[in-house]
Amino acid sequence: MESQLTQIAANRCFGGWHKRFRHRSAVLDCDMVFAVYLPPQAESGVKSGKVPVFYWLSGLTCTDENFMQKAGAMRMAAELGIAIVAPDTSPRGPDVPGDPDGAWDFGLGAGFYVNATREPWAKHYRMHDYVVRELPELVEAELPLTGRRSIAGHSMGGHGALVCALRNPGRYRAVSAFAPIGNPASVPWGEKAFERFFGTDYAAWLEWDSCALLGRATEKLPILVDQGDADSFLEKQLKPENLQRAAEAAGHPLTLRMQPGYDHSYFFIASFIDDHLRHHAAALLAD
Repeated sequence: MESQLTQIAANRCFGGWHKRFRHRSAVLDCDMVFAVYLPPQAESGVKSGKVPVFYWLSGLTCTDENFMQKAGAMRMAAELGIAIVAPDTSPRGPDVPGDPDGAWDFGLGAGFYVNATREPWAKHYRMHDYVVRELPELVEAELPLTGRRSIAGHSMGGHGALVCALRNPGRYRAVSAFAPIGNPASVPWGEKAFERFFGTDYAAWLEWDSCALLGRATEKLPILVDQGDADSFLEKQLKPENLQRAAEAAGHPLTLRMQPGYDHSYFFIASFIDDHLRHHAAALLAD
């Protein structure tokens, strides 16, 4: 069978490989690029030669490159024997509409990991289906990866990771987030995106809001969240206290760690990514 992946870069790292691939996405109706880190265990044929996967969703304005270059995650991933898959943050291409006002917080680089229902967005902006179904089916078929998955992300990607796990019980073995937009239906970033993607039906918004989803979750995957207390977006856009209240009301296990002096940057992520990878490994590698 002919591969659907076109490799566009490969770099040796910690005994494994960081690679970038391009492929045609039927779900998003455009070409997409994603990155993968394959640890040495995937190459050496340890056990089955396949390894479990940590999916990472990045935040506003990012691509597949930000996490791979800045998070410092590959050393621990190599030690643990876990692959990393990092998709782009939105559909791309000349036919994909962006923000009509040219802003950075919606559209290209800002797909919010939802399935839009309003035009012109609905044709391309189906990042939820891409992340949850299409991309895993592709990489697990073509790369040395098992069906054991976990998911994490930062900011908009933290929102995406939580929503993917909460909407798809049994799909992931672990979930965590850095500075997630945990209550997007009630903050400016989410309100702007959701009104364009779904219209003014607030009930439709809540289908993509972690605080609302926690109240009806049928699976109680423990959630790890790190949040810097010097984050400039903390009070207006992130509101971790709302997520904590929703988890407490639902009896859902949530560990929210407020980190003194840390901001919204990748310096923050690099400081605690090992903790998150260990959190995921405990579930991914368990017999």
